[in-house]
Amino acid sequence: MASSGLQLFGFVLAAAGLAAVVTATGMVEWSTYESNSALQEIFEGLWVKCSILGGTRMTCETRESFIELPWDIQVTRAVLTSSIFLSSLAVLVSIGGMKCTRFMDDKDQTKRFMALAGGVMFMISGLLELIVTSWYVGILIEAYKVAHPLDRYEFGSAVFVSWAGSILSLVGGSFLTCRRCTGT
Repeated sequence: MASSGLQLFGFVLAAAGLAAVVTATGMVEWSTYESNSALQEIFEGLWVKCSILGGTRMTCETRESFIELPWDIQVTRAVLTSSIFLSSLAVLVSIGGMKCTRFMDDKDQTKRFMALAGGVMFMISGLLELIVTSWYVGILIEAYKVAHPLDRYEFGSAVFVSWAGSILSLVGGSFLTCRRCTGT
């Protein structure tokens, strides 16, 4: 019974990680650029770029052309989208393999393998998210180093949400793959 509870806890953590990464992927604040000389603030997301001119009016434009995007945003988009797809697949596989579900009750070995496979998929997804988010932050830090002293580059709240989601996916996946949870 305790292993079923740990398995369910891991699944909830991993599903929360998936929700966090989906949220972060859609957020506008991946990076913030503030120019004190022009009184302009720019928020860049993976899908939208918004700017505030003079602190009063915000305008946003959707990034429609994939080819015209900077390569760092193209890579981040692609990896996070792939990670979301892998986590979604892991949700389906894990549900079938958890002890608290009645799916394939007569095939215990297959059920354990499904829980293990779902946990590994969550862990791979979390690792991809962690790597691409940290890589994106590294690029922002490099841009900050070469920026004008009056200009300011910062990473936005979406970075922290993505990091949190990746950690939740990694921890949740590890609970799903642990030996005590799978009963081996």
